[in-house]
Amino acid sequence: MQTVRINLALQGGGAHGAFTWGALDRLLAEDWIEIAGISGTSAGALNGAALKSGWVADGRTGARAALSELWGKVSGLGDLRMPAWMQGFVPTPYYAARALEFSPAFYMADAMSRVVSPYAYGPFYQNPLQPIVQHFDFGRVCAVGQGPDLHICATRVRDGKIQVFTGDAITTDVILASACLPTMFQAVEIAQPDGSTEAYWDGGYTGNPALFPLFDPDLPDDIVIININPLERTEVPRTPQDIQNRINEISFNSSLLRELRAIEFVQRLLRKGWVEEGRMKDTRIHMIADDGLMNDLSVATKMVPLPTVIGQLYDAGAAATEAFLSCHGADIGKRQTVTLTSMFG
Repeated sequence: MQTVRINLALQGGGAHGAFTWGALDRLLAEDWIEIAGISGTSAGALNGAALKSGWVADGRTGARAALSELWGKVSGLGDLRMPAWMQGFVPTPYYAARALEFSPAFYMADAMSRVVSPYAYGPFYQNPLQPIVQHFDFGRVCAVGQGPDLHICATRVRDGKIQVFTGDAITTDVILASACLPTMFQAVEIAQPDGSTEAYWDGGYTGNPALFPLFDPDLPDDIVIININPLERTEVPRTPQDIQNRINEISFNSSLLRELRAIEFVQRLLRKGWVEEGRMKDTRIHMIADDGLMNDLSVATKMVPLPTVIGQLYDAGAAATEAFLSCHGADIGKRQTVTLTSMFG
């Protein structure tokens, strides 16, 4: 089969990033798909860094192994795959999310995050992601000309603007900054070229993920978004937990929707001949998602990486990608498979 080049846009969403792991693992199994560029935020940044590092080390096999190792560390388990006969004994993601949401421990931690600053812990503070991120081989993560181009998004606290890091600029602190939820973690301070220091929060506030780095002329026109924050919910949230969860989803989808609206506008200009062909990139958008599953989950399962839910998210990501490839694999490189206008109607 003829090789098709794609870019990947990897959303953030805490432990729900295990869905992206499953999707990436399935994509990497296809030799005809070449991943040329990656833009990642938060959990998407960790997934992107693991994929790039593993790819530089040992191609597709190395990338798949690095992703598995990453999520083994996140969950505290070495092997998340569960035999089919055990599935009946595991709570569905919906009931796991509800049980976690209403547990006294989660209530206490949630309440603490609203009234106690992460700066209050003084010398006892430690970012729990730091030991995981430090494990990456940054010689490989930052490699230029080897594996996909990697772009990591973070939000500058001072002016609220997005900053995209690539190449040698990607460090442990940059990935921690991309995943820095301000109610849980202290802002990550990164030295700037002029000698000053800039503080950063989670990139999801300004780019979840940013698509514009993937508009480079040397990159392909197809962008596959792996979406882990549901765009729609049919029911109005009524409990405090559901309201907070929906606020979180809307906030972390808003920047992506703005960029998709801009892409749709450029597509209309090109279609109507108002812009000369070749002057602007004619991007084709595709999306891998499972909004049904994500509607059953909540902010609780984002914050607490339950091994059983992570395993189910992996399986769901692989299944959603299988369905996408079956329906739209032949469309990649030829036509867009997402109707952008319906997303804004």
